[in-house]
Amino acid sequence: MRSTPTRQPVRGRAVPAPQALAPGAEGRLGERFARVRAQSLALAAPLSEADCQVQSMPDASPTKWHLAHVTWFFETFVLERFEAAFRPHHPAFRVLFNSYYHGIGEQHPRPQRGLVTRPGLAEVKAYRAAVDERMLALLARGDLDAPARAEIATLVELGLQHEQQHQELIVTDLKHLLGCNPLAPVYRPAWPLAPVAPVAHGWCEFAGGLVEIGHRGEGFAFDNETPRHAVHLRPYALGNRLVTHGEWLDFVEAGGYDEPRWWLSAGWDWLRQQRVCAPMYWRRRGGDHDDGHNGWASFTLHGEVPVDPHTPVVHVSLYEADAYARWRGAVSGEPLRLPTEAEWEHAAGRDEAAALVEGNFVESEALHPMPLKRVRPGVPMQMMGDAWEWTSSPYQGYPGFRPWAGAVGEYNGKFMVNQYVLRGGSCATPREHIRASYRNFFPAETRWQFSGVRLARDIE
Repeated sequence: MRSTPTRQPVRGRAVPAPQALAPGAEGRLGERFARVRAQSLALAAPLSEADCQVQSMPDASPTKWHLAHVTWFFETFVLERFEAAFRPHHPAFRVLFNSYYHGIGEQHPRPQRGLVTRPGLAEVKAYRAAVDERMLALLARGDLDAPARAEIATLVELGLQHEQQHQELIVTDLKHLLGCNPLAPVYRPAWPLAPVAPVAHGWCEFAGGLVEIGHRGEGFAFDNETPRHAVHLRPYALGNRLVTHGEWLDFVEAGGYDEPRWWLSAGWDWLRQQRVCAPMYWRRRGGDHDDGHNGWASFTLHGEVPVDPHTPVVHVSLYEADAYARWRGAVSGEPLRLPTEAEWEHAAGRDEAAALVEGNFVESEALHPMPLKRVRPGVPMQMMGDAWEWTSSPYQGYPGFRPWAGAVGEYNGKFMVNQYVLRGGSCATPREHIRASYRNFFPAETRWQFSGVRLARDIE
């Protein structure tokens, strides 16, 4: 519904750097806008209103809130500034669906998003439809001067990238919600896995030296991917694939969760406080199961299934990833570790296009990491898609980092404390959203994302 005029300025608003938008993208923006917006609704289509309402933990948000918040972004950052005779769709939505933008104003408390039963799902969808109509009309206007068109296009691209982030959150937050249900409800009925021959773990070696990381300056990038800068890498090797569920099962069965010498001190404290004994969503199956999985099953968006030994392990914390690397190193006699984000980007950027083509993203509709089917000698596989890969690098600004000015500057920079970087995207990430320079970040104990492990080692 539309309300009476109530216009409030967006204080300190600023636009990302001009290079955030690829040349010539303005003409395709309306089509891209409609497509990305439709993808969000498609993810929510199989859900009931109850599914869209519930908040399973403070770190997760209801699907309904995600659908409304990304709409709020376009209304607040684009329409309010550029639409003639702007009126808010509903004045209360400015606070209700603001996430963390203090430069905009107040926010509804994050842990209480699931308590907002009104507006209902139908009204949120009507809100989306109304803002979409107004946005498309704005993009079609021919009377805007070139600077305004460029500024709108850049803000819209930022909004679409933001919406794709929330599309991934819709999937991961929904999995956490359904995973709390003892009935193990199914979101996607068809199980995507078929038997495959296992691919042995091997190493891809890199000479290191003085290399550059960070966004190259073409196409969109978030401010935390800049500036591009030089780093020195010692010779290193990365695993040719991600660590699998079967390899992680070895760690579990060897007592890895019971042995403090593998764990960082904070990780051991977390493990004991949370009573963690396996990756998130793993469950001991009842009865006597001689199926090669040692009685373990895993909750997936396709329901509860036996742990598949050849798929990449996911839903592990940085603490678990680090402990696994230490344990596997002791078993193999090598000083194994997690890669740094600079090592990861250096390796991924060498064959980025192929990695994107081969990656398992949300478009595959598997919504589960898939087993590696082939290897390319000397090339690390599964770098894009399947699982976000923990790195040992704390999340902080690059040398010379400058956050965007104004309210959009709150997007990344203010979170650069007590978090670690993950790279590569996951099976819940839109394919066109990821790139080698993309930096995801979460606290060390986070597990509800599709977070996995790639091993690294030094080359002496």
